[in-house]
Amino acid sequence: MTDPTQDPRFLQDPYPTYAAMRSRCPVQSVPTGSGGHISYLVTGYAEAREALRDARLSKDTAAFFAGNGSRRRLHPAVAHTMLASDPPKHTRLRRLVTKAFTAGAVTDMRPFIARVTDELLDQWPVGERFDFVASLAVPLPVIVICELLGVPKEDRPDVQRWSGELFAAGKSDVIDAASHSMADYMTTLIAAKRLAPGASLLDRLISERDGDDHLSEEELVSLAVLLLVAGHETTTNFLGNATLALLQHRAELDRLRQNPDDVPAVLDELLRFDSPVSTATFRFTTEAVTLGCTDIPAGVPVLVALGAANRDPERFPSPDLLDLDRDAAAHLSFGHGIHRCVGAPLAKAEVEIALRAVLTRFPGIRLAAPTDQLDWRRTRLVRGLATLPVLV
Repeated sequence: MTDPTQDPRFLQDPYPTYAAMRSRCPVQSVPTGSGGHISYLVTGYAEAREALRDARLSKDTAAFFAGNGSRRRLHPAVAHTMLASDPPKHTRLRRLVTKAFTAGAVTDMRPFIARVTDELLDQWPVGERFDFVASLAVPLPVIVICELLGVPKEDRPDVQRWSGELFAAGKSDVIDAASHSMADYMTTLIAAKRLAPGASLLDRLISERDGDDHLSEEELVSLAVLLLVAGHETTTNFLGNATLALLQHRAELDRLRQNPDDVPAVLDELLRFDSPVSTATFRFTTEAVTLGCTDIPAGVPVLVALGAANRDPERFPSPDLLDLDRDAAAHLSFGHGIHRCVGAPLAKAEVEIALRAVLTRFPGIRLAAPTDQLDWRRTRLVRGLATLPVLV
């Protein structure tokens, strides 16, 4: 048995593979890794929602790998993040960061996001081919989350590089090394902020640690790393994927160009159409579970393919059609249940502001390379473009 998601064509367009798998069974076993290990892949929408909220599917990654004799060298601050924990620990950690991403907090960030967007667009070379990802999709979310956390400007290129290396599929040594670089950096930054406190989100988390002792030192570093990485990775892919979808559907792009106030209303459909997170983060069964019509034994990983679920025709008719009038609010791109992405409001605000600005300032933006020659990131966890050549 082979893993169909390892087909080279999968990175370019995973949806035919997902559709074929779903038509056979929305939950099925697939080989993972090179040691003959088996995971269960969920491609159906109903089954995905069920899996994402089932407490018998644990996210305690450390417990799973400890019990399986893993030799990985991930730094504990990366291995034991809020995303890799269950209640009550997860509940306590999430409560500490949720207030940073409320509607009011995001509204306060909008002028800064708009200013950064304009500064980046000012540098676009009119009439020359350039990379949309490198010139906007990557730097905008990096600058925003680093500003929110109080990461100095001179350190941001290193942070961006380490974050990218954490998603280096099939390169466990690179991932492990990046986890230590990122955690060591955040440990140093936290120490510096203790000596010279500021008003950033990280400063507020330090206050929680040093004041009421709600956070252990390891939890503080872990939250900082998670916010830094998750705070821009998803948004980068969201902005790149959404822009590509519109460039491939000129009528829809022209509609938004003529009516930029419609952008907020179509973000959910853009998220559904090409999810920036292809597969949800790691889960495993703590006991035998029946998911859909499939019996899954205890102690095995379950991979929830969010991108596949978003294209399930049982939930979204004509799922391969980009329909800006579709009510796609029930998409799973930000997850579902207690682990739903806490930064979703900020990600949507960044993409909304960026798309409005691009369509207003550069209405003639177009692809500068054939779609089948675009370079996608080589990882199954996230779905995003490595580069997106455009002309304006």
